[in-house]
Amino acid sequence: MNDIATALSMPALLAWLILPVSLLLLAAFSSWTTNPLKLNHCWRIAGRLLAWSMVATLAIGGLLVVDAWLGDTGLPELGHRLGLQPDGLAVWMALMVAFIGWVILRYADNYLQGDPVRDRFLPWFLTTLASVLFLVFTNNLLVLAGAWVGVSLALHHLLTLYQDRPEARLAALQKFIVSRIGDACVIGGVLLLYTHYGTFHLPVMQALSAEASQGSIALEAASVLLAVAAVLKCAQIPFHGWLLRVMEAPTPVSALLHAGVINLGGFLWLRLFPVFDGFTAGHMILLAVGGITAVVGILTMMSQPSVKHALAWSTSAQMGFMLFEIGMGAYTLAFLHLLAHSLYKAHSFLASGRTVAASKVAPFEDARVASRLAWSTAVAGVALLILWLRPELVENNAVLGAMLLMAVFGAVFGIPAGAQVLRKLALSGLAVALAPLYGAVHWLLGPVISAQPGYVLPLAGVVIGLVMVGSLAFISLFLLIAPQGPLARALRFHISHGFYLVLPFDQITARLADYLKRRKQSQKTPETKTAALGESL
Repeated sequence: MNDIATALSMPALLAWLILPVSLLLLAAFSSWTTNPLKLNHCWRIAGRLLAWSMVATLAIGGLLVVDAWLGDTGLPELGHRLGLQPDGLAVWMALMVAFIGWVILRYADNYLQGDPVRDRFLPWFLTTLASVLFLVFTNNLLVLAGAWVGVSLALHHLLTLYQDRPEARLAALQKFIVSRIGDACVIGGVLLLYTHYGTFHLPVMQALSAEASQGSIALEAASVLLAVAAVLKCAQIPFHGWLLRVMEAPTPVSALLHAGVINLGGFLWLRLFPVFDGFTAGHMILLAVGGITAVVGILTMMSQPSVKHALAWSTSAQMGFMLFEIGMGAYTLAFLHLLAHSLYKAHSFLASGRTVAASKVAPFEDARVASRLAWSTAVAGVALLILWLRPELVENNAVLGAMLLMAVFGAVFGIPAGAQVLRKLALSGLAVALAPLYGAVHWLLGPVISAQPGYVLPLAGVVIGLVMVGSLAFISLFLLIAPQGPLARALRFHISHGFYLVLPFDQITARLADYLKRRKQSQKTPETKTAALGESL
């Protein structure tokens, strides 16, 4: 069995590597040709390549299972020689990216029929996907940094497909500025890691980190730069304005952005956290910024009249939660969050028309607030008892326990009036089951994310985490208990505008856009005068 697995390892790895290269070549050809028949054929070939990418990824995953449970297949070592990092994280991410890309491609093939941007969409879409796959596969940090930059540049062309729309141009400018700063941070972080470890190869870094755990200024500075890069990529406050404006892009582009690109800040840290020595300044940045964004984003999302804007705020908030979890060291939970959010958000955008129709349906009647509070508190108390008896379900982490209790409380609080007793008990049982369910999922995905030796969440991190969770719970309850009070109405108005935290960066980019526009016009003026003088002569 092991001999067969070893013989299959090299072909599977080569297929894994060749398929993203094929996507890039196909992107170049589709950008060059103007033949409609050949372009249509490119769409079909792209779908097949993504399907084969899923097959190759499943084969790699199966071989990794054989390697872990039945015996050495030599797969990881062969992958490292090819510059690949064949592990559980790469397999799950590659499978998710290829699947979402395949679904979006099939959707866009019909959605963009007759649209003049259809021909420009395909090459940049394939380039973005190929860059994401290279970023996921590679074990060389220089390649990772190059793929990170490639994703940003290719996505910029997708966001500006409709160049005649002012909001799209402003969003693209904001995204361009944020991306270039993020790119510089990733490159700087990679160079600092090289300064500390003396290599760009991730397996060597991980081995050196496991052998001798010692911090340095370079390592701490690298954590800060990579945290800033993740904050910018994940549209965290106060750099989230561009995400609210990219709704001007076609729906397939929005689905790709929200499901397959914006989460790369989280992936960056899930890939690199083993090279850091315990809790770093970068973890603190992720904990604080991610927590603030999660609280503001969740509250603002619930007050948005537009479905797409609500989805955008939801994405920013969920990415905030993901970075918050990484900052706490809950890497497995952050990885689960990344996968679940990607699949959910791709479906939400591709089915946004159905969501609009569903939003017009009259909501269920709510039960009295006092009744809902009493029942929700009782059910949350049962969940608290379970976590008290089995704290390992939440990794003995008080902040994770508080988040889980809030989720149980919120799920039960939403049970409408008129629900039958048996149905109410069943729904409450499902809510309480979140605690053991999280423990089971953590056990299932735990082997994918290796534990970080020496990581201890400091007291300041615990306090920040509990304050964030407590603030979200308190404000939400206040708005539910006294929704018509003057304070609640005033607070809801400010919440609907995201507490105006988008304004500083908006004002900077608006001034920059005006400056660039004036400069462009001033450059045209001498040319116009010269042309007029030539005509007069």
